Amino acid sequence: MLGITVLAALLACASSCGVPSFPPSLSARVVGGETARPHSWPWQISLQYLENNRWWHTCGGTLIASNFVLTAAHCISNNRIYRVALGKHNLEVEDEEGSLIVGVDTIYVHENWNYSLAINDIALIKLAEHVELSDTIQVACLPEKDSLLPNDYPCYVTGWGSLWTNGPIADELQQGLQRIVDHDTCSSSDWWGSTVQKTMVCAGGDGVISACSGDSGGPLNCQLENGSWEVFGIVSFGSSQGCNTRKKPVVYTRVSAYIDWINKKMQL
Repeated sequence: MLGITVLAALLACASSCGVPSFPPSLSARVVGGETARPHSWPWQISLQYLENNRWWHTCGGTLIASNFVLTAAHCISNNRIYRVALGKHNLEVEDEEGSLIVGVDTIYVHENWNYSLAINDIALIKLAEHVELSDTIQVACLPEKDSLLPNDYPCYVTGWGSLWTNGPIADELQQGLQRIVDHDTCSSSDWWGSTVQKTMVCAGGDGVISACSGDSGGPLNCQLENGSWEVFGIVSFGSSQGCNTRKKPVVYTRVSAYIDWINKKMQL
């Protein structure tokens, strides 16, 4: 069973999720280099690894409880030491106001993660401590189990990934409009075909705005009618032809397909 304090923390997060203190400006893009309003996506984290006595950004992720982060399985390597940076806007500012660095307790990679097929590309990181929520560190809502969004629904991808194909990663957090592409369209032969499974969701594909390398593991943020934001997808993979290839939208792990798995791991 969950301890009383843990349960209380999870319930507190659930009741106040997805509402940033600094609402985002919803006009920027990821590829193209436009910058998000600082701290307007306060659940966005930077997953970092230690190499040569320096910490390097490798992936994004989403704070979904005071001590749990959601990311992609392909972001995790067994031989690396990780930490999580929360409340960040500019990765080049070491002691950024409102930010926090937290160690990792346990990483749960989905048991049926398949690298070659990118199936079950989801992982959950238990932080070494509960973090205090603030204006700059908040949690995103989880979607309702098995929920789907209609074709063309507007969502936003966020991250510090490459500003263009094979380009440098961003210093400041970027955001980009990514409209949902329904499964029938995305799995058609001139889009992604049979590569796309029903546990995935596609967004984008207009050939202009896209996630890119370094955005992996980060959230596809979708706003509900009540104004709160949920992490509907986890950046999983894109086209080898380039980050913003037309009819090759970014493919995300559909979080609503994994609610039971997430809840189970959070109770361990």
